[in-house]
Amino acid sequence: MVLGLVFFGFGLNGLLHLFPLPPTDGAAAAFIGGLFASRYFFRLLFGTYVITGAALLLGLFVPLALTVLAPIIVNVGAMHLFLPASGAEVSLTVLVTVLELFLAWSYRAAFRPLLRARHELVSVHTR
Repeated sequence: MVLGLVFFGFGLNGLLHLFPLPPTDGAAAAFIGGLFASRYFFRLLFGTYVITGAALLLGLFVPLALTVLAPIIVNVGAMHLFLPASGAEVSLTVLVTVLELFLAWSYRAAFRPLLRARHELVSVHTR
Protein backbone atom coordinates (compact mmCIF):
# COMPACT_ATOMS: atom_id res chain seq x y z
CA MET A 1 0.00 0.00 0.00
CA VAL A 2 2.74 2.49 0.95
CA LEU A 3 4.82 1.65 -2.14
CA GLY A 4 1.75 2.17 -4.31
CA LEU A 5 1.05 5.53 -2.66
CA VAL A 6 4.63 6.69 -3.20
CA PHE A 7 4.67 5.88 -6.90
CA PHE A 8 1.09 6.94 -7.61
CA GLY A 9 1.64 10.24 -5.77
CA PHE A 10 4.99 11.03 -7.39
CA GLY A 11 3.61 10.03 -10.78
CA LEU A 12 0.59 12.32 -10.49
CA ASN A 13 2.78 15.15 -9.27
CA GLY A 14 5.18 14.63 -12.16
CA LEU A 15 2.41 14.67 -14.75
CA LEU A 16 0.19 17.38 -13.26
CA HIS A 17 2.83 19.52 -11.48
CA LEU A 18 0.78 19.70 -8.28
CA PHE A 19 3.78 20.55 -6.06
CA PRO A 20 7.09 22.08 -7.14
CA LEU A 21 10.11 19.80 -7.05
CA PRO A 22 13.20 21.00 -5.17
CA PRO A 23 15.86 22.54 -7.40
CA THR A 24 18.95 20.53 -8.27
CA ASP A 25 22.46 21.71 -9.00
CA GLY A 26 25.76 20.39 -10.25
CA ALA A 27 26.04 16.93 -11.78
CA ALA A 28 22.48 15.99 -10.76
CA ALA A 29 21.09 19.03 -12.61
CA ALA A 30 23.10 18.16 -15.73
CA PHE A 31 21.88 14.55 -15.61
CA ILE A 32 18.23 15.50 -15.09
CA GLY A 33 18.53 18.25 -17.71
CA GLY A 34 19.71 15.68 -20.24
CA LEU A 35 16.77 13.43 -19.49
CA PHE A 36 14.39 16.40 -19.70
CA ALA A 37 15.85 17.41 -23.07
CA SER A 38 14.73 14.08 -24.54
CA ARG A 39 11.13 15.40 -24.16
CA TYR A 40 9.64 11.92 -23.70
CA PHE A 41 11.48 10.45 -20.71
CA PHE A 42 9.67 12.05 -17.79
CA ARG A 43 6.21 11.58 -19.33
CA LEU A 44 6.99 7.89 -19.77
CA LEU A 45 8.50 7.61 -16.30
CA PHE A 46 5.69 9.40 -14.47
CA GLY A 47 3.05 7.56 -16.50
CA THR A 48 4.71 4.30 -15.45
CA TYR A 49 4.69 5.50 -11.84
CA VAL A 50 0.93 6.20 -11.99
CA ILE A 51 0.03 2.87 -13.61
CA THR A 52 2.23 0.71 -11.38
CA GLY A 53 1.30 2.71 -8.27
CA ALA A 54 -2.41 2.24 -9.05
CA ALA A 55 -1.87 -1.49 -9.62
CA LEU A 56 -0.17 -1.81 -6.24
CA LEU A 57 -2.87 0.22 -4.49
CA LEU A 58 -5.62 -1.90 -6.05
CA GLY A 59 -3.76 -5.17 -5.53
CA LEU A 60 -3.91 -5.92 -9.26
CA PHE A 61 -0.98 -7.36 -11.25
CA VAL A 62 1.29 -6.85 -8.23
CA PRO A 63 4.13 -9.12 -9.48
CA LEU A 64 4.08 -7.34 -12.86
CA ALA A 65 4.10 -3.90 -11.20
CA LEU A 66 7.03 -4.96 -8.99
CA THR A 67 8.91 -6.26 -12.03
CA VAL A 68 8.40 -2.99 -13.92
CA LEU A 69 9.44 -0.91 -10.89
CA ALA A 70 12.58 -2.91 -10.04
CA PRO A 71 14.90 -1.38 -12.68
CA ILE A 72 13.49 2.08 -11.96
CA ILE A 73 14.29 1.68 -8.26
CA VAL A 74 17.80 0.44 -9.09
CA ASN A 75 18.40 3.50 -11.29
CA VAL A 76 17.07 5.92 -8.67
CA GLY A 77 19.30 4.27 -6.09
CA ALA A 78 22.33 4.45 -8.38
CA MET A 79 21.64 8.11 -9.15
CA HIS A 80 21.50 8.98 -5.46
CA LEU A 81 24.59 6.88 -4.78
CA PHE A 82 26.76 8.51 -7.45
CA LEU A 83 25.30 12.04 -7.57
CA PRO A 84 24.90 14.38 -4.60
CA ALA A 85 21.56 13.81 -2.85
CA SER A 86 19.86 15.09 0.28
CA GLY A 87 19.23 12.92 3.31
CA ALA A 88 15.51 12.92 2.53
CA GLU A 89 16.14 11.63 -1.01
CA VAL A 90 18.41 8.87 0.23
CA SER A 91 15.93 7.95 2.99
CA LEU A 92 13.05 7.73 0.52
CA THR A 93 15.18 5.61 -1.82
CA VAL A 94 16.05 3.22 1.01
CA LEU A 95 12.37 3.01 2.06
CA VAL A 96 11.22 2.30 -1.49
CA THR A 97 13.93 -0.35 -1.92
CA VAL A 98 13.00 -2.08 1.34
CA LEU A 99 9.29 -2.04 0.41
CA GLU A 100 10.04 -3.42 -3.06
CA LEU A 101 12.13 -6.25 -1.59
CA PHE A 102 9.49 -7.02 1.04
CA LEU A 103 6.73 -7.24 -1.56
CA ALA A 104 8.91 -9.27 -3.94
CA TRP A 105 9.56 -11.71 -1.08
CA SER A 106 5.85 -11.79 -0.24
CA TYR A 107 5.05 -12.65 -3.88
CA ARG A 108 8.04 -14.94 -4.32
CA ALA A 109 5.87 -17.79 -5.61
CA ALA A 110 4.95 -15.64 -8.62
CA PHE A 111 8.65 -14.98 -9.35
CA ARG A 112 9.85 -18.57 -8.86
CA PRO A 113 9.26 -19.57 -12.53
CA LEU A 114 11.27 -16.56 -13.70
CA LEU A 115 14.28 -17.69 -11.70
CA ARG A 116 14.56 -21.16 -13.25
CA ALA A 117 17.51 -21.67 -15.59
CA ARG A 118 15.51 -23.75 -18.06
CA HIS A 119 11.84 -23.91 -18.95
CA GLU A 120 9.84 -26.34 -20.97
CA LEU A 121 8.08 -24.81 -23.93
CA VAL A 122 4.36 -25.36 -23.71
CA SER A 123 2.65 -25.45 -27.09
CA VAL A 124 -0.89 -24.21 -27.40
CA HIS A 125 -3.06 -25.79 -30.06
CA THR A 126 -6.03 -23.88 -31.38
CA ARG A 127 -8.75 -25.19 -33.59
